[in-house]
Amino acid sequence: MNQLLLEYLPILIFLGLAIGLSAVMVTASFIVGPNNPDVEKNSSYECGFEPFDDARMKFDVRFYLVAILFIIFDLEVAFLFPWAISLGDIGVFGFWSMVVFLGILTVGFVYEWRKGALEWE
Repeated sequence: MNQLLLEYLPILIFLGLAIGLSAVMVTASFIVGPNNPDVEKNSSYECGFEPFDDARMKFDVRFYLVAILFIIFDLEVAFLFPWAISLGDIGVFGFWSMVVFLGILTVGFVYEWRKGALEWE
């Protein structure tokens, strides 16, 4: 049991050094760094002008639809790379299962397109 715990000693030393060094750096930044707040530093900043609306305003649902479409097609590409690499091993069944997967995604994309989710006014 003692030998097993000795194997974790380098990890504990590394964690101790990392925590200690980060604490020293954060403390040094508070001690050395200037802290001279004035009206300009404490003012809210939004693209160079004063904010004109509440930060909790409601977004249009189209932003969320575009984000969901991006995630769907991003995941599609993430599935296509391993599929393309292992296509020789998985054979015809793997090919047609990916064709079905891409068909379902295409139907969803056409549905979103028909509903006008991609139209920007």
